[in-house]
Amino acid sequence: MTTASKTETDRTSASTGRIGDSPLRPDGTQKVTGAFAYSSDLWHEDMCWGVTLRSPHPHARIRGVDVSAALAVPGVDAVLTADDVPGLNRVGLEHLDQPCLAEGVVRHQGEPVALVAADHPETARRAAKKIVVDYEVLPAVTDARRALDDDTPHVHPGGNLVREVPVRRGGPVPDAPVVVATEFEVGMQDQAFLGPESGLAVPDGEGGVDLYVATQWLHVDQQQVCRVLGIGPDAARLHLAGVGGAFGGREDLSVHVHACLLALRTGKPVKMSYARDESFFGHVHRHPAWLRYEFGADHDGTLRYGRAEILFDGGAYASSTGAVVGNGGTLGLGPYRFPVVDVVARGVYTNNPPCGAMRGFGCVQAAFAHEALMDSLAEKVGVDPLELRARNGMTEGDRNITGQVIDSAAPVAELVRRVRDMPLPPERSRGGAGIGTVRDAAELFSLPGGAGNTTHGEGVRRGVGYAVTYKNIGFSEGFDDHSTARVRLSVLGGEPVVSVRTAAAEVGQGLISVEAQIARTELGVTRVVVEPKDTSVGSGGSTSASRQTYVTGGAVRAACEAVRARVLERAATMMGSADLRLDGDKIVSADGEVVAGLVDVLGDDEIDETVEWRHRPTQAIDPETGQGDAHVQYAFSAHRAVVDVDVELGLVKMVALDTAQDVGHAINPDAVVGQIQGGSVQGMGLALMEEVLVDDGIVRNPSFTDYLIPTVLDTPPMRIDVLEYADPHAPYGVRGVGEPPTISSGPAVAAAIRAATGRPVRRVPVRPEHLTG
Repeated sequence: MTTASKTETDRTSASTGRIGDSPLRPDGTQKVTGAFAYSSDLWHEDMCWGVTLRSPHPHARIRGVDVSAALAVPGVDAVLTADDVPGLNRVGLEHLDQPCLAEGVVRHQGEPVALVAADHPETARRAAKKIVVDYEVLPAVTDARRALDDDTPHVHPGGNLVREVPVRRGGPVPDAPVVVATEFEVGMQDQAFLGPESGLAVPDGEGGVDLYVATQWLHVDQQQVCRVLGIGPDAARLHLAGVGGAFGGREDLSVHVHACLLALRTGKPVKMSYARDESFFGHVHRHPAWLRYEFGADHDGTLRYGRAEILFDGGAYASSTGAVVGNGGTLGLGPYRFPVVDVVARGVYTNNPPCGAMRGFGCVQAAFAHEALMDSLAEKVGVDPLELRARNGMTEGDRNITGQVIDSAAPVAELVRRVRDMPLPPERSRGGAGIGTVRDAAELFSLPGGAGNTTHGEGVRRGVGYAVTYKNIGFSEGFDDHSTARVRLSVLGGEPVVSVRTAAAEVGQGLISVEAQIARTELGVTRVVVEPKDTSVGSGGSTSASRQTYVTGGAVRAACEAVRARVLERAATMMGSADLRLDGDKIVSADGEVVAGLVDVLGDDEIDETVEWRHRPTQAIDPETGQGDAHVQYAFSAHRAVVDVDVELGLVKMVALDTAQDVGHAINPDAVVGQIQGGSVQGMGLALMEEVLVDDGIVRNPSFTDYLIPTVLDTPPMRIDVLEYADPHAPYGVRGVGEPPTISSGPAVAAAIRAATGRPVRRVPVRPEHLTG
C-alpha cells in the first residue's frame, strides 16, 4: 500500500475536472456573489404564506383549540390543527412517535400545534397569535440522568428508554496496576446552518403536490409526507431546493408536511420560511451527554480494559437517537486496542428539545471523555501522551470493541506523530511561564479577549493538546444503505454529453462536483450535466454519515460502467472487433489505433442506464454483547490545538489547530481540505462556545446573538496533512472525510486548555468560571 501526503500549499486546481483534480465548483461563483437561489428565495406568483403556532410549554395537555378569531382575520386562507390531518398524524426517522401537529398533548417547547396560511407572512403571524389554546401545564421530565428512575413520569407511554446498547468483550473486567477514571459532560450543540428551514409546496389540482425544500434525504421525506397526507408517492413529488448547510439538522422534517397540508387545503402554492429563533425549535440538535469512563493499564500504559457509561438526552421524540446510541456504544472507547471491554450506552426521552443527527453522530461526545482519560493515563504512568496513543492505537488487522476486523488502513500512530512533528507557532515573547505584557495594538488583538482589551498578557498561559479519533462511514447495523444513479450518454451539438441524475442531496459539501468528476473519468467526456435532485429517480439515501462520495459515487461509477459496456458492445458490432476500449471519447483497438469516436458510435441515439448500488453488508450487533460487524468503513484523524488562556479571567484564544487525516483517496483535493477545515472549526466551537441553553425545558438562547458560533476572527491558522491510504473495499479507495475532524478537534482544544491552566476541564463548552477561582 502506498501513501501520498499533501498540504494546502501544494494543492493545484486542474481544468479537466476528473478524479484527483480540483475543478471550480459550478455553484461557487453564484454563492459567493449572492446570486445562488436558496430555498428561502423560492417564489410563486399566486402563493400564500404559512406560519406555525408552537407550544410555549415543555409539557402540557391540550384541552381545546379555538381558531375562530384567526379565521376571521382578513387575508387568512386556512387554519389547521391535528383534526385536519387526512392521513396518519405521525412522523419520525426510526420511530413514528412524533405527531405532525400536536394531538392532545405537547411534549416540548416549540412543538407545532396549528398552522395558518394567509396572503402575507405578517398577516399569517398576526392570525396565529389569535389562536387560543387551552393548556393544562404538566410536570416536565428535564433531567436525563433521572429519566430512568422508577419515580420519574413517562414522556411516552412505553417508558423513557429509547435504546440501550451494551458492548462487552473479553470476559470480566480484570484488575490492573494502573486505573484512571473520569466523568464528562457535553452540552447541547446546534447545527447552526446559515439557511433556516424553508420550502414551497405547489398543489397540482388533482390531489397531488410538488414540494421544493432544503433537505438531506428526499425519499424518506417523501415517505413521511405521503403517510401524513394519505396519498401515494406518485402524488407527492419532492425537489431539492438550494440548501444553506445541514450538518444533520435537515434529516428530520420541518416545513415539509405543514406546507403541503396548507397547499392542499387552500389549493394555492404555500411558502414557509422560519426566522432564526423558530429554526432553533424547528430542527433537532446534538444530544447532550453524560459520560463516566474508566481505563485500566499496565505500568507502561498498555491498556488492559475500558469501561464506560454513556447517557444521551434524546429530548421529546426519538429522531435518530437509537442510531446515535449505537454509534456512541460501538465506537465509544476510541481508536485503541482493549483486550476487555464493558460499555453501556443509553438514550432517553425527556421533555427537552428533540435531539438527533449532527456531524460526528455520537462519537463527538465520547471522544471528549476517552481523550481526556488517555491524557490522565499518560500523566499517571509517566509516558508522553502521544506515544501512549501510538502504543495503544489501532492498526490494520486489529479488532475493535465490537470484534470487527479493521480491514483497511488504521494509521493512528502515524497521524499523532505527524501532528506532533508540525512546527509549533512561535511564542509571543520571551521568558517566564506567561506570554509577557502587550507592546502594541496588533499584539492586543492576538490575546484572549482581543479588542475588548481585557488583558495585557500578565495572566496568559499557553497550552498544547492532542486528540485522535475514528468514525464509521455510512449507515450501520444492517441498514440497507444504497444509492441509485441514472447516467445518460447522448450527442448534443456534435459532441458527446453525459447526464447524471441522482436523488443525493447537495448540501454544500460539493457532491455535484464529485458526480461530474466520476462521469468524466469513467466515460472520457468533457461535457457533463448533473441534473436537479428530485424523487424521479431512486433513492440516494441521506447526505449524512460522510457516505455520499462512497455510496452515491459508487452508484454513479457503476452506472457509467454500464453505459461504457454498452458503448463498447455497440462499437464491437460496428467494427467487427470485440477487443476495444474507451480512451477519452475515442474507441481504441487492442493495438492502440483509434477506430471511432463516441459520436460515431452513438449517432442520433442515446444510451441510458440506471443502477442501484450497495456497498458490502453490515450486520446488527448482538443485543446482549454488542458484538458484530456493525460498520462499513472507518476514518481516522488527529488534531493538535494550541491555545492561550488568561487564567485570571478565564478567556481562551485559539492560536493554532493543526490536523492530519487519512482520506483514502482524495477525489477532489481542494474540497477535502475545505471539509477538514469546516469540521475542525465546528468541533472547536463545541469546545469553546456553542451550547443551546435549556432551563427546565425552556430554550434560553434561540438566536445568533446569544448562541455563539466561531467567526473568521475566532478561527486560527490550520496546518492540514492529508494522507491517502486507499481503502481496497471502497470505490476509488475513498474514505469519508467530513465528520472525523469534528470529533478530534474539540477534545484537542480541551486538552490544550487543561495543559495551560492545570484544571481538569470535564465539561464543554468550557466557560470562564471553569478556569478561574
